[in-house]
Amino acid sequence: MKVSVITVAFNSEAYIGETIESVLAQSYENLEYWIIEGAGTDATVQKAESYKQAFAERGIPYHIVSEPDDGIYDAMNKGIGRINGEITGILNSGDVYKPETVSMAVKAFRETDCELLFGDVEICAGNKVCTVKKARQRKVFQTSRDWNHPTMFVKSSLYKEYPFQNLGIHDDYGFYLKMRKQKRRIVTISQVMASFRLGGMSN
Repeated sequence: MKVSVITVAFNSEAYIGETIESVLAQSYENLEYWIIEGAGTDATVQKAESYKQAFAERGIPYHIVSEPDDGIYDAMNKGIGRINGEITGILNSGDVYKPETVSMAVKAFRETDCELLFGDVEICAGNKVCTVKKARQRKVFQTSRDWNHPTMFVKSSLYKEYPFQNLGIHDDYGFYLKMRKQKRRIVTISQVMASFRLGGMSN
C-alpha cells in the first residue's frame, strides 16, 4: 500500500523541521510526502527545501507547494487533490510521528480491511511534559476527547469524495463523525502513534 502524508504549514519555520524529520524517519518506505504551505513570510519553505536531498536518498517522493490558501482545511484539500497513495495521513506542522507509525497503520489496514483508523497520541506542552490521550470509540456520546487527528489515517478515496467544508476549526472531527454516521469500518490502535504540540490552531 502506498501511503501519502500531508503537512500543512504557515509561518512554521520554528517547528516544521521536527515534523519533516519524523516522516523521514519512518520505517515504512512506500510513501510520498506533501508540504502545503500558505505563502507565509518566514523561512518555512526554505527549511522544507533543505530536506530534499535526504528524501531523494531514501527514494521517497517529496513535494513542496507554496501558495495562498483560504485556511487550514482549504490547504488540506489542496494536498488531498494531489496525492497518489491509497491511504492518507495528515500531520500538521509541529506534530511528529513515531518511527513505526505508518507501518502500524498499514498493518492495521491490511489485517482489518478498515477504512479509517486512529491511535493514541501524546499531548506535549512547551516544557516537553507529555500526557497520553487514548483512542476510543464509544457506541453513544462520542466526543473529540476520544479521537486523535494526528494519528488518523484514512482511505484516500474517502477524503477525495468528502473534502473538508472549511466551516471551522472542527472540520476534521466533522469528517470523522460523518464516517461514523455512514458506518464506515473504523478501528483504533492502542499505541502512541504521534506527538501533538500544544499552541497551534487547535488552541
